[in-house]
Amino acid sequence: MGEAEKEEVLKSCTEMLDEMIGDITVPRNIRKSLSMLKNKLLNNGESLAVRAATVISDIEELNSNPNIPSHTRTALWSVVSHLETISVEE
Repeated sequence: MGEAEKEEVLKSCTEMLDEMIGDITVPRNIRKSLSMLKNKLLNNGESLAVRAATVISDIEELNSNPNIPSHTRTALWSVVSHLETISVEE
């Protein structure tokens, strides 16, 4: 996977997170957590693979929260599947 493709995956994931952050049906504490996940993903201090792996781990932990609406949970698993393509490559 080339660098441009990885950046496209990153852009796609941040857009999906933005949609969830803007969804008022998602509880405020979950939206705050999603915003922190997005910031971790965009932090250029670490390699993209490390950021992807960290965010995947955090999403798995967040998905155990019973207050997440089912449509948000499904969208988060979609983000995980996109991020796994990055973390597996490196």
